[in-house]
Amino acid sequence: MLKHCKVGAIVFFVSDLARSVAFYRGTLGLPIEALDGHDGPWAMGEVGELVVVLIPRPARAGESPVVVFSLDGGIDDYADALAAKGVEIVVPVSESPDGGLSMDFLDPDGNVLSLHQPPGAVRRT
Repeated sequence: MLKHCKVGAIVFFVSDLARSVAFYRGTLGLPIEALDGHDGPWAMGEVGELVVVLIPRPARAGESPVVVFSLDGGIDDYADALAAKGVEIVVPVSESPDGGLSMDFLDPDGNVLSLHQPPGAVRRT
């Protein structure tokens, strides 16, 4: 079902956004940029074809990072297909910090996986 998708992002939940931006940008040398989103501050940067996202949010061990599969469109169709297969949807299709759409679901071991559709893409195919 996701064989034509690519892993587009890895999301880290961080306790201190400024400290994490300093680490990823200053220590690791990644092009991380602090941003303001509709839900508050966050940060991101492109590393090759992968996007690293930092979201300030308390997280239990094992909840982060989240692997995000990038879609060209049709996120609602993917959500419906996953639900029909009995996959537990933990965050339904909703607006993501960049203005696109995302949804989170669990694998059989409880690991969070996510789908992301960029702003402006068609919701249903």
